[in-house]
Amino acid sequence: MDVDRLVYSSGPDGRIVCRDCGRSPCECAEGLAGEPRIRTQTEPVRVSFRRTGKGSGLTLVEKLPMHPAGKEELLKKFKKRLGAGGTVKNGVLELQGDRRGFIRAELEASGYKVRLIG
Repeated sequence: MDVDRLVYSSGPDGRIVCRDCGRSPCECAEGLAGEPRIRTQTEPVRVSFRRTGKGSGLTLVEKLPMHPAGKEELLKKFKKRLGAGGTVKNGVLELQGDRRGFIRAELEASGYKVRLIG
């Protein structure tokens, strides 16, 4: 079995290389440091709130165009500033409590388009 066999390609040599960090896959921690920049988004980041059976509910951040390592770093920053727990499940950031206003302000300050759902 050939493990290095190319199955899908969208770059000239089969790999898409990040223009900022020069790696494939990208290892940039976007939105965590530096100045805000205009981001190319096909759709806005969705921030919603969902009540659960116990506790105070969850704030969900979906469709965030960022590398998984960047999502972990961003979640770590949010948890530290809010004093709340959270996790990343299937690419969706989950924070304990209703934190929609804070999340929206932070993401917009980082240059993302944000849509509040619900």
